[in-house]
Amino acid sequence: MIVAIAAGDSLSLAVSVQSASPAECQLVEEVLAGSFLDQFPARLIGDKAYDSELLDRKLQSEYGIELIAPNRRGRKRGT
Repeated sequence: MIVAIAAGDSLSLAVSVQSASPAECQLVEEVLAGSFLDQFPARLIGDKAYDSELLDRKLQSEYGIELIAPNRRGRKRGT
C-alpha cells in the first residue's frame, strides 16, 4: 500500500510504502516521519479509515495536527 500526504495544491509532503495488513490509521505516524518538510501541516484530512479518537488525540498532542475525517458507521466510542 502506498500512503501519501499532499498539500491542497497536490504537492506531496510525505510518502510511505507499507504492507496492506495494518489499518491505515496506524500508518499515519510512519508517513509523517517521512515528511519532506521541516514543519507538519496544521490539518490532515483523511477518509473514514482515519476516524479514530485515539489518532485524533495523538496527532493533536504530539504533532499539533487537527485530524478531519468522517465518522465510520458503527464506530465504538474511544477507538
